[in-house]
Amino acid sequence: MSLFKARDWWSTILGDKEEFDQGCLCLANVDNSGNGQDKIIVGSFMGYLRIFSPHPAKTGDGAQAEDLLLEVDLRDPVLQVEVGKFVSGTEMLHLAVLHSRKLCVYSVSGTLGNVEHGNQYQMKLMYEHNLQRTACNMTYGSFGGIKGRDLICIQSMDGMLMVFEQESYAFGRFLPGFLLPGPLAYSSRTDSFITVSSCRQVESYKYQVLAFATDADKRQETEQQKLGSGKRLVVDWTLNIGEQALDICIVSFNQSASSVFVLGERNFFCLKDNGQIRFMKKLDWSPSCFLPYCSVSEGTINTLIANHNNMLHIYQDVTLKWATQLPHIPVAVRVGCLHDLKGVIVTLSDDGHLQCSYLGTDPSLFQAPNVESRELNYDELDVEMKELQKIIKDVNKSQGVWPMTEREDDLNVSVVVSPNFDSVSQATDVEVGTDLVPSVTVKVTLQNRVILQKAKLSVYVQPPLELTCDQFTFEFMTPDLTRTVSFSVYLKRSYTPSELEGNAVVSYSRPTDRNPDGIPRVIQCKFRLPLKLICLPGQPSKTASHKITIDTNKSPVSLLSLFPGFASQSDDDQVNVMGFHFLGGARVTLLASKTSQRYRIQSEQFEDLWLITNELILRLQEYFEKQGVKDFACSFSGSMPLQEYFELIDHHFELRINGEKLEELLSERAVQFRAIQRRLLARFKDKTPAPLQHLDTLLDGTYKQVIALADAVEENQGNLFQSFTRLKSATHLVILLIGLWQKLSADQVAILEAAFLPLQEDTQELGWEETVDAAISHLLKTCLSKSSKEQALNLNSQLNIPKDTSQLKKHITLLCDRLAKGGRLCLSTDAAAPQTMVMPGGCTTIPESDLEERSVEQDSTELFTNHRHLSAETPRPDPRTGQRIKAWTLRIPHSLSQHLQLMEAPKSQ
Repeated sequence: MSLFKARDWWSTILGDKEEFDQGCLCLANVDNSGNGQDKIIVGSFMGYLRIFSPHPAKTGDGAQAEDLLLEVDLRDPVLQVEVGKFVSGTEMLHLAVLHSRKLCVYSVSGTLGNVEHGNQYQMKLMYEHNLQRTACNMTYGSFGGIKGRDLICIQSMDGMLMVFEQESYAFGRFLPGFLLPGPLAYSSRTDSFITVSSCRQVESYKYQVLAFATDADKRQETEQQKLGSGKRLVVDWTLNIGEQALDICIVSFNQSASSVFVLGERNFFCLKDNGQIRFMKKLDWSPSCFLPYCSVSEGTINTLIANHNNMLHIYQDVTLKWATQLPHIPVAVRVGCLHDLKGVIVTLSDDGHLQCSYLGTDPSLFQAPNVESRELNYDELDVEMKELQKIIKDVNKSQGVWPMTEREDDLNVSVVVSPNFDSVSQATDVEVGTDLVPSVTVKVTLQNRVILQKAKLSVYVQPPLELTCDQFTFEFMTPDLTRTVSFSVYLKRSYTPSELEGNAVVSYSRPTDRNPDGIPRVIQCKFRLPLKLICLPGQPSKTASHKITIDTNKSPVSLLSLFPGFASQSDDDQVNVMGFHFLGGARVTLLASKTSQRYRIQSEQFEDLWLITNELILRLQEYFEKQGVKDFACSFSGSMPLQEYFELIDHHFELRINGEKLEELLSERAVQFRAIQRRLLARFKDKTPAPLQHLDTLLDGTYKQVIALADAVEENQGNLFQSFTRLKSATHLVILLIGLWQKLSADQVAILEAAFLPLQEDTQELGWEETVDAAISHLLKTCLSKSSKEQALNLNSQLNIPKDTSQLKKHITLLCDRLAKGGRLCLSTDAAAPQTMVMPGGCTTIPESDLEERSVEQDSTELFTNHRHLSAETPRPDPRTGQRIKAWTLRIPHSLSQHLQLMEAPKSQ
């Protein structure tokens, strides 16, 4: 807090939402009272004129009713107010009010009241001048050396100076080379007007030159001026200051010399009468207004300069003498004598904050206590420091950075999924082929321990699962309240979701002593939906296109005990086979071996294997946990089904390319449609009708194409979203199989999930293919790299949509190869170190060219070979270029000792 302050003597707020500027404030004895006390005259852009005479009972009091002498609504915006000898025949002071199209001169008088009634003030209009041009500002003075009266000069917005000799109009002159109006002031010593032009130079014009120049009836020069008749308005002197001026003031404290003060946007200038610079000051802040006034030292001048940092600086010439803090940003500042108090500083802000203050200090009465001096025992300090460090280390190990237990105790969230379907299904607007789509009720219970604010519950499930309501709002005003909400979940569209896991997220604010609004916090609770919500018992199938086998280390478990709700038969000899029929139409068969510890899952679609496989592993783990078996483990010893996975990637990428082409076509047709509309509009507006030349037919055809393309884009977006859901299911399955295949830990599986599933939803701007390719490339360069040469490779620098998926598929294949040969995933600081523990044969390096990639793929080993051989099929057109290329498929071999084959044909073919 600053020691130097503007001590508030009296203040008030003017009006409601009124605006003010630097010309709206004036201090003078406007009522010509005998005590000579100044009054505060304030005009606003709303047209209100107020006159104040502050009389505070004590320092800092606000405005009282008797302080407002007069308030008048003039109905026109007040641009400037001035007080001077504006009425002929008298030397009494009168008030001049400048409006945009009018100049009014008033007399202000007061009448003594009787008994309890106060003094009464009134304004009387002496005369007014209607202006032919819009006014900007005005100045006054004894133009031409006239004694005992003041003349007024008004500057218009188009650069005309209009001089009024009190009740009569004298003359008008246009300033040469005028563009924008600037501040205007009158120097009585040199009898000249000083302004700052749009050329950023100070200009001085003699009054005599203005008076004898040719009359300005028009903006342009008349023919007489061109012929040399009459005098032309010429400038007396100019000075280029290089910036726009905010205000000009003329100060003359003796008859020998006067000074011209100019306040610029970044500099403060003091000029002599002839335009020479006396001194200047560069300002480090943006000024808002200023006022020069007399100084106690001879030959110097004090200046008040206010800035936009709420500061008021007092300079003696160029030396800063005082700086004080203001409660507002002033646009006008004046100094006067109020209530026998001389030198009161009056400031006015643009929003009507009027304050009378004086300079002073606010000393601090606090005294620091004496510090107890004693000798330091460094041995005790070392012991104490070690104990504190141990406490900090233990806290960080047990709780981490944030006290999680305390945060979770603020609000407890629990989710219960009903074991039975709703008696009346809540499914609406479903697009599933079956007649009846079931729904299940989910209950979320929230119990608070402390007072919480703005608790908002948001529930998320994977599409195409749908919620009847997903947003809830609570107010926990008292502790230990329990709130329960219910909603239903059902399958809306005819394909299978990628996950059956839902998430309930609660965001709330916990108020504290320092922050009454509360600290925002988030807590979440995951829940699992039943498999029967999207799946029905089905007939097992003996044959299927896609099969995977899961090995376990325990004896096989009856499928009836694992899936009690999906048994379609009761024969004991059929308990090792079970069929599942998804509501979207897919069928999956689960077989348990009678002699070995294996389970086989098979289906016609590769991605449909995911949910049943995951559900099987989860239920096996739960079963053996209930039995008390802790060493249960699953494994996968077959070959990785990469080719099936790559087909889903290609299908998803093809839909992205089709969407890009359709959007380009739609944009072209829209441009064509607007062009035809403009042509037709021009024809219809033409006064002489012209034939349409089949523009109406072309417009109708283009409109139909736009509608058809829009429908195609919408249909492709739906197909793309469905394809992305299927791709996520297949990705989950591939991650699961890699984890079982290489016996990866939970942290390594989490890294794989972050690399393969970075997006909840892909778009044309950022899609799944380029994001996953960048993530896998990073893994290949860091934790799965073999040498420093590979770490320096830049495999994917920009996240742009690729030309094809070949690069992505090669990187996925290489990732599996590195994992098969001993590579391990990690994100530690030494993750970029080359792999040292490698199986015999070593890992192949990341290829730097396409030829090297082919050689790497041809020399790869058998560790994760897909069960298919390459064979060429009938050439098909490329979806991007239209050229016919050969398509290659892989046939499953019976042996696992086959080498990894090429995933695409050589370029020569």
